[in-house]
Amino acid sequence: MTAPRVRLLPLVPEALLALAVVASSAWTLRFFLEFGYLPQPFVFDTNDTFMDWFNTAYWANNPGIYNVWRSIYPPLSFVFLDATSLPGCYLHNSFTARDCDWLGRGTIYIFYVIDVVLAWVCFRRLDRRTAPTRTIAIALGLPMLFTIERGNLILVAFAFFMIAHGPVTSSKPWRWFAAAVTINFKPYLVLPMLAHAVKRDWRTLEVAGIATIALYLVTLALVGSGTPMELAANTANWVVFQGGQVWNEVNYSTSYAPLLMFRTLDIPLLQFVPSRLIETIEFLVPIVIRSSQLVALAALAAAWLQPRALPTHRIAAILLGAYLVTQSPGGYTQLFLLFLVLMETWKGAGPIAAIVCAYLLCLVGDWPLATVLDVTSASWLGERTVTASFGLTAGHFIRPGLIVIMLWALSLDSIVRVVRAHRSQRPSLGLVVA
Repeated sequence: MTAPRVRLLPLVPEALLALAVVASSAWTLRFFLEFGYLPQPFVFDTNDTFMDWFNTAYWANNPGIYNVWRSIYPPLSFVFLDATSLPGCYLHNSFTARDCDWLGRGTIYIFYVIDVVLAWVCFRRLDRRTAPTRTIAIALGLPMLFTIERGNLILVAFAFFMIAHGPVTSSKPWRWFAAAVTINFKPYLVLPMLAHAVKRDWRTLEVAGIATIALYLVTLALVGSGTPMELAANTANWVVFQGGQVWNEVNYSTSYAPLLMFRTLDIPLLQFVPSRLIETIEFLVPIVIRSSQLVALAALAAAWLQPRALPTHRIAAILLGAYLVTQSPGGYTQLFLLFLVLMETWKGAGPIAAIVCAYLLCLVGDWPLATVLDVTSASWLGERTVTASFGLTAGHFIRPGLIVIMLWALSLDSIVRVVRAHRSQRPSLGLVVA
């Protein structure tokens, strides 16, 4: 076999996986054109498209962000949405604002384009051969399309995330600023930044931390509310509220944890699935989560001993992956993890398994197992009344499992790399790499 053919051989699996992503997106489009709504795992409220954006924008243009709406978003979200919305559209409610505010809708579309372009830039600078397929996975994959349909601010945060963690720029100040923006949009994104602590890159951690606090204080002054105490109190309230939203948590989750709440559902689930399945879930889920946390912790401990053995994006992926396996802040948060995983090279069993899982998580659509409810409502996207069927699907069990496999694959591969590194270099136990 000639050398060029050998080099092209690894591209075939990724090309096939990317084609599967395109095919699944095309199937979803066909389903939408026929039935007028998006199938699971898109949310069953067919009139709620873009409302993550416009509900938040409504409060950016009206008083009561933290004491009435009880938002858990830091003030940056409201500063940004105030600057990218038309105030006159928010005099009544967020639904009328969605139809009126062309600037808000346009900002959603613009940031989708920005995200795709930045993903292309990142992947092309890493490997020109795999850049097209990996960009397709990000652009047409379920996490991105779900984020757009919800109009979630992850769409904005993701652009800055790629600047902070990808090879978009070599300018450290820009990367520090981008990291500060991501954390102020989504505070859990502090986790990938902790990879710099494992690498003993204290300057990056310090300056990015200062920038994060400075940006928070500036936006706090601009909004006039959103203090740490308000955010903490509202987060506690949100946790209680989400505890009663079991179906929303299960529908598109990164973790098996919401499955443990099946028995609290108002819907008589045992009419649709055998009780033994529920009992098996209750037995296995804690084991899967705890064992995944342990293997991730072992990989991070190994990385601490040999900080040069692993790239920063690998450590960041393990940190974020462990969090997403433990609990689910929403299926669209996979976007950040998938980007970090797709920065890996197609080499070695661990990275290859993780990359395959990333592509599979980008497949759009689901396989229904049992219809639980039929909802008749207006479809904003379809511009007609529809009856949407939703229920238990294979994806509820498969997608969290793929994230578990991804975490295990990267963690075990990292441990192996560290063991190999020990052969030529002594472990580093101090706060500074020798």
